[in-house]
Amino acid sequence: MSKFLIVGLGNIGEEYAHTRHNIGFDIVDELVKKHEGRFRADRLADVAEIKVRGKQLVCIKPTTYMNLSGRSVKYWKDKENIPLENVLVVVDELALPLERLRVRGSGSDGGHNGLRSIQEHLGTTEYPKLRFGIGNNYPKGRQADYVLGKWTAEEWPLVVFKGMKCVELIEQFVAAGLATTMNQFNNVVYKL
Repeated sequence: MSKFLIVGLGNIGEEYAHTRHNIGFDIVDELVKKHEGRFRADRLADVAEIKVRGKQLVCIKPTTYMNLSGRSVKYWKDKENIPLENVLVVVDELALPLERLRVRGSGSDGGHNGLRSIQEHLGTTEYPKLRFGIGNNYPKGRQADYVLGKWTAEEWPLVVFKGMKCVELIEQFVAAGLATTMNQFNNVVYKL
């Protein structure tokens, strides 16, 4: 049976819950909830195992804080013997507007500390990433406040809708592969 590692990036702690930077946690939470899984505290991550369309998914939310996410990803990838092409990392993306998602099989860290840590630990940028556009609507010098801030009331309905689309995207990735998933989701502008 094919096995996949689905990684949601975020920071542990109540002060970070449901911030833009924690969208990876939120999406993996939704995926696990939809498939009636349950997270447990384990080594370097909260972990849930679910089945999607006959495939086994190991879903993790690293408990290492964002900047050390690579330790957790490498540990679980190796422990579960999951091939690199079956690892999908869900991450917030400043360079994409809120209306967009992008999934690709490779690509740089783009200045994202979580992705940089994963790249360092895996020794490559050649692994699938699901980038959730959060936009860059912040004053000069306020990037950290924006990324670690909560969604606005205006943004929230679209965030929820896009989160459901991300769950569908992950299911499609597992069932049909990267190329089909890219074709289906990458060029969509998400609006309510």
